[in-house]
Amino acid sequence: MLKRWLDVRILLAVVLAGLSIVALAQAPQGAPPPAEVKPAPTVIEVVKPAPPPIAAPVTEVIENPYGIEALWKQGDFVARGTLMILVIMSIGSWYIGVVKLIEQARVMKDAREADEKFWKAKSVKDAVVVLREDSPFRFIAEKGAYAAEHHGNMPGQRLDMNTWVSMTVQWAMDIVANRLQRGLAFLATVGSTAPFVGLFGTVWGIYHALTAIGIAGQASIDKVAGPVGEALIMTALGLAVAVPAVLGYNWLVRRNKVAMELVRHFGGGVHMTLLGPGARKGG
Repeated sequence: MLKRWLDVRILLAVVLAGLSIVALAQAPQGAPPPAEVKPAPTVIEVVKPAPPPIAAPVTEVIENPYGIEALWKQGDFVARGTLMILVIMSIGSWYIGVVKLIEQARVMKDAREADEKFWKAKSVKDAVVVLREDSPFRFIAEKGAYAAEHHGNMPGQRLDMNTWVSMTVQWAMDIVANRLQRGLAFLATVGSTAPFVGLFGTVWGIYHALTAIGIAGQASIDKVAGPVGEALIMTALGLAVAVPAVLGYNWLVRRNKVAMELVRHFGGGVHMTLLGPGARKGG
């Protein structure tokens, strides 16, 4: 009886073991294990500093080692003196040119005024008053009227009335012409000598440049081109001074001729008025 009971128990154990093996065989092979729940990570916000402002690009100024400034700093007293002479010539030429242009314009304006007012007056004295005080036409009319009025008061006068008045009016016109010509000789001098002054500065500069190169013993292009180029600036400056002076001289001489034609025409009219039929000696 006991043996049979043991056999039943063994049989039951075998059956249970087989059922367990079958259950494990039917379970899914790729099923993942249950996921492990992890806590959410803590987010730390990092504040980045603002970027610094972008600096503006710096333009590097490279100083020119050659030029007029270098010529002045490196030149001796002869080069500086030549440069100063050219500057004085240029300033004087432009000043005289502007002044003479204004003076000629004023003379032509006075000529128009004389044509409009002088010949409409009743007498020479009345006509003189209507003209501008420093007008050259008033100067000529005053001298002619004075000569005609005081011709008979001169003791031992051997000149006739016509010759005396004619000489006086011509003398007054010559004074006006000399005033108009004043300063033009400076323009002519500058126009003819400024190129040679600049050429002298160039020769002097090249001589010193070649002397310095010979002493240094270096004849590279940078050692030759710079000093020689600086010396050639003198020639350019001489031409820059001379050309405006020559052009201004020719132009002003032409305008002087036109102005003097107006003056001579007026002087001849005054002469005829003072000596013509029914002439009024001073009025």
